[in-house]
Amino acid sequence: MIITRTWLNEWLECEKISTKELINTLNSIGIEVSKFHSLKAPDNVVVGFVKEKIKHENSDKLSICQVDIGSEILQIVCGAKNVSEGQFVAVAKIGALMPNSMLIKETKLRGIDSKGMLCSSSELGFAKTNDGILILDDSIGKLELGKALNSYEAFNDYLIELELTPNRGDCLSIRGIAQDLSVALNLNLKESEPFKENENTLGIGRILRLVSDKDLNSFFNYRAIEINGEIKINLLIHLRLCQLGIYKENAMENLLSYATYSTGVLFNAYDLNNLAQDDEIILNLDKEVNGITKISCKEQLLSFSGISQEKNFKINKNTKIAILEANYTNPKLIAQAKMQYEKIDDEILYRSFRGSEPRLNIGMDFLLNLMKVMPNLVIYSSSQQIINDSKILAIDLSMDKINDIIGQKIDKDEAIKILKKLGFDILFSDEKLINIKPPTHRPDINNLSDICEEIVRIIGIDNIVSKGLEFTEKNRFNLAYKKYKELLNIRKKAVSNGYFESLHYVLDSEKEIKNLCFDTVKLKLINPITEELNTLRTTLLNHLLNATSLNTKNSKKIIKLFEVGVVFKPNGEENNNLALVHSGYTEEPKISNKAKPNLVNFYDFLLDIKNIIGDFELKKSNYTFLSPYEQAELYINGLKIGFLGRLHLSIEQERDLLKTYVCELNLNLIEDNTKLAKPYSKFPCISRDISILIPMGYEYEKIKTCIKELKLKNLESFRVIDIYNDENLKDYYSLTINFIFRALDKTLEDTEIAILMDKIIEVLGNLGLKLR
Repeated sequence: MIITRTWLNEWLECEKISTKELINTLNSIGIEVSKFHSLKAPDNVVVGFVKEKIKHENSDKLSICQVDIGSEILQIVCGAKNVSEGQFVAVAKIGALMPNSMLIKETKLRGIDSKGMLCSSSELGFAKTNDGILILDDSIGKLELGKALNSYEAFNDYLIELELTPNRGDCLSIRGIAQDLSVALNLNLKESEPFKENENTLGIGRILRLVSDKDLNSFFNYRAIEINGEIKINLLIHLRLCQLGIYKENAMENLLSYATYSTGVLFNAYDLNNLAQDDEIILNLDKEVNGITKISCKEQLLSFSGISQEKNFKINKNTKIAILEANYTNPKLIAQAKMQYEKIDDEILYRSFRGSEPRLNIGMDFLLNLMKVMPNLVIYSSSQQIINDSKILAIDLSMDKINDIIGQKIDKDEAIKILKKLGFDILFSDEKLINIKPPTHRPDINNLSDICEEIVRIIGIDNIVSKGLEFTEKNRFNLAYKKYKELLNIRKKAVSNGYFESLHYVLDSEKEIKNLCFDTVKLKLINPITEELNTLRTTLLNHLLNATSLNTKNSKKIIKLFEVGVVFKPNGEENNNLALVHSGYTEEPKISNKAKPNLVNFYDFLLDIKNIIGDFELKKSNYTFLSPYEQAELYINGLKIGFLGRLHLSIEQERDLLKTYVCELNLNLIEDNTKLAKPYSKFPCISRDISILIPMGYEYEKIKTCIKELKLKNLESFRVIDIYNDENLKDYYSLTINFIFRALDKTLEDTEIAILMDKIIEVLGNLGLKLR
């Protein structure tokens, strides 16, 4: 964002404020000044008038000019094509030192004396305005022959370059900068005069009618103009637009650009001849599904508000009647919808995306006041407007909370004064509570913290008294510390089992997550970093598998990775998860394994998980991205905490992985329970085995649950120790279960063990299972 002192003076009474104070104030209110420099025409450059121009006899390109500078008439030989009699020009007299270090001397050009130089804007140290000399007009002030050019403000100025944060769309205009400075410096803001309609002019209703959907998310203000000849913009506007680098060949487009840069209001201009041949034109304003407003005429697209305008309907040199459109669209909608459009006008989007000026009358009045002095323009009376009465939520403020956030007591009257000057509406106020409504041109104001920021930046961060750090030792053994220690313990155990910790973005690829059959977050990112990071992650595994694939391609044969981090549920709720991946071999090639190590298997991976989180139970699961033969859900104390299993063969092949096992657990459900000491028996245990026939596909979980429900007092533990099948067993397996019995107070006798075993055999019989 570029501003100049003279341009700022047109909107703010800051003539008595030094440039240094202006720059310091801008920096203090959060509008960073990146650099500034003087724009001053050299001394001994004066206003002259070309009284006569004749062709040089010895040159086709040179002209001999007689230039009146008030005190004398100078003969100057000039090579510019655009020099002509009757022009006011910038004359560098003999002795003038130009910005390129050239000293103007009396000289002869092709035998003709020349006493000075007619200057171009670039030769004076300003932006290039044309290919010839600079033609002066009274837009810079009253032209007086012989008057020093640098005595005019336009040629004795300061150019200031600003760095704006993306949320400050309101400062993408001279008026926006002036409004902030008016509050910080307690100066009066100069408002543009309302446009006064000329009498006896045709009304816009004769040629334009609007047909609009209800509840548009955009504002519109339409005017019509008639162009009866060439439009010329004055030197001041021309020079400023060139200084900004946005000057165009079309004079009307330059006027629109100048009005936008001055006021922040976005403009489009449509050529009526290209829209309709009838006496009346009908513009249709339709609300798209994404909330953007589509402007069309006779089913021909003209523009998408805040996104783009069709080139075929822009004004040109042959335009006779033009429709001027001032528009505003909610920047949040622009952010959400811009990726859905192939044609995007970067110049329009740059402002609309950050938030243009919604008070359209400010810009339209400014533009029409520029046009009304142009002899070749006729402005139709009245306007056509679409006004959106969208309600802005009011914010309740407490001065106590404001003071707590800022860290200093702020006078309530001072805070209200600042907010009012910034455009906030104070709905009501009492001793403690203030209810305010943010201005429409500040969509970035959403909560109390934003308002505190506004107060602080106007007061000045340097004026907030610094305080020493109050350090008081407190008991740190709270719930947060406990969770931290539990997490640290799990990470240490994972590392001790050979796993390396990974860290990834909380953003992930929606496509890859769906390919793993995980749900995705319903809330869509407005402005994703890249297409590969376009959603919040709902699993840690995708990033880990990508990292595993990368390691495999780099010839790693043993890959053990884990990550602890935040994942998101489809509704956006956060959750802390732990994910582990073991891919490839279990150990390096060595003598003991004859240089042929084994690939990781289900039981190796289970042992790692047990070493990290402790005891757990497995139950049947049905995850499509895991192998149907090697997967399970993990339960602790009857509560499901996650899943584990081998990656499906198709995914292993797709990602060029060796045999790979994965696990993901909900850390919020894993509790590091305090270990309780229990009495142990001094008496020996007694072991018994039984073998039963079970049908193929029979779930061991049923057997396990059935035995546990017996609640046998002296049954210490039981586990499967063998599973066997041969031709004789046909569709059955022989399952061998080992039982351990022990009593606390005595050695158990065989008769007692026999009774317990009979109960077990009986309950298994109730399940339809028989002893082998």
